Amino acid sequence: MRILLVCSSFDAVAQRTWLALRRAGHEVSVELALSERLMLEAVELAKPDLVICPCLAEGAPAPPWRGVRTVVLRPGPPGDRGPAPLDRAIAGGEREWGVSAVQGGPEVEGSPVWAYRVFPLPEEPPRKSALYNGPVAEAAAELALEVAARAADPAFVPPSPPRPAVAGPPRVEVGELSWREPTESVVRRVRAADGEPGGGAELCGLRVRVFDAHRGPALPGTPGEVAGRQDGAVLVHTGDGTVWVGQLRAEEPGAVKLPAAMVLGERLDGVPERPGYAEVTYDRGEGVGVVGFDFYDGVMSTGQCRRLASVLRYAAEQDTRVLVVRGGEVFSRGIHLNVIEAARHPELEAWRNLDAFGRVCGELLACTGQLVVTSVGGDAGAGGVMLALGGDRVMVRSGVVLNPHYRALGLSGGELWSYALTRRVGAGQARRLLRRALPVGAQEAVELGLADRVVAGSRPEFERVVLEYAGKLAASAGYARLLAVKREAREADERRKPLEAYRAEELAELSCDVFGDRRGFGAARRALVHGRRPAGTPASLAVHRDGHRDGHRDGHRDGRQEGGRELSGESPRPDARASHM
Repeated sequence: MRILLVCSSFDAVAQRTWLALRRAGHEVSVELALSERLMLEAVELAKPDLVICPCLAEGAPAPPWRGVRTVVLRPGPPGDRGPAPLDRAIAGGEREWGVSAVQGGPEVEGSPVWAYRVFPLPEEPPRKSALYNGPVAEAAAELALEVAARAADPAFVPPSPPRPAVAGPPRVEVGELSWREPTESVVRRVRAADGEPGGGAELCGLRVRVFDAHRGPALPGTPGEVAGRQDGAVLVHTGDGTVWVGQLRAEEPGAVKLPAAMVLGERLDGVPERPGYAEVTYDRGEGVGVVGFDFYDGVMSTGQCRRLASVLRYAAEQDTRVLVVRGGEVFSRGIHLNVIEAARHPELEAWRNLDAFGRVCGELLACTGQLVVTSVGGDAGAGGVMLALGGDRVMVRSGVVLNPHYRALGLSGGELWSYALTRRVGAGQARRLLRRALPVGAQEAVELGLADRVVAGSRPEFERVVLEYAGKLAASAGYARLLAVKREAREADERRKPLEAYRAEELAELSCDVFGDRRGFGAARRALVHGRRPAGTPASLAVHRDGHRDGHRDGHRDGRQEGGRELSGESPRPDARASHM
């Protein structure tokens, strides 16, 4: 079946839907919802049997439902109405939520429902981006397959809207935060607005938007005062305790989301360092050590890279037999563009960040005293994929999406990709993956050699299976032989060409990208950081436009922007898409 995906951005939901439909054998093309005229033109060119719109942002042009079957995937259960459904579900403490496949038409709300999925919400309030990129994305991919199967029957008519499978929540508004509220309320309201727009508040005399909130210790103090700081986060007194705030954005033109301590700057003079906020952890058991890292949005600044590298070095020196390296909600997306953009000299900070990230990858590749298992429970992109490939065994959770390319950044690639990726898939396949710049699903990753095993189930179930596997590996009779083979292979590779030689070659190329701006890194960085709309749909996605590009259609220039950077179609900020729900 020919299917046209119309999406606001090629984000987690769109990517998983695209991957699921293609794997099922459908012919899929993508058009970004940049204007009504372009969408109608896409329908004319693609001549699709079905149009699917994965979670369009509020304010996006109306989908092209006239003359072709159109189904909108909406992040709410049947019967739910109103804007920002995910914000309301989290802020209102809903125990379950869902995604509905709704017939396209003048009014989506109240239209016939083709299918729906309902899933439980955890008692601990999730971040909106975690909900969107996890359960919502998985449900949307399943619904897309069901919708395609039903659309194959020309006589199928969706039934009238069913009674709500989930009771509609009260109209909870996130609104302005008050530090006098209980910690539970502050955390829930911040997480409901996380991604965008964030919780509005005042901190240290500065108007800010608050993100990334976690419960702190029950310390007495004046609500709104900062009690401590650690690793870029600040500890703020609430009405009945404290809350760690990891990220802030000043409410001023051009401001970007940054680690809280960076935003507050000199306002924190005299505030003591206080333990309790850890982005990187190390735990060990019988024969197995676990390095866990959970960086907001999966991006890693220079300082964060250095902290992670230090913990990895420490873990590699321990007498455990297997080292598990476990990422967070997002495994990793690479360097921290916001911190780079906010630096006094962005290009210099980018260079430092790239170098520091590459050294993190080097720590894994150089670890010959233990077998390394990378636990990829969340999506990974750019350098984050190369970091995962540093493991001897790469385990991915079902539904995870990998983007093993750097095209959206205007970079040639670092993080020892020329060694790690090539040894996994071969030189030819490595360059094809970088060049085509398309997402790879979990099962395809195994088929290509990017991963060794796919594990189904929830995130806790996945992590349990990985730990069980690591324990069995550590206790296996063949462990010594496996470790010896690893050491011999690494020594042979090092004699053939040292890791430092790969690093030197990559950094030489990156210096031309960063300081010479030969691939448009500056423009690409600013566009991604500030959420600028792309000029058009990437040629690699909009296959319906092959042979129809005249270079003058509303910014379509064969999928390219100024600076020669091909647009990725991805969300400008990793969690920006969730802000519109």
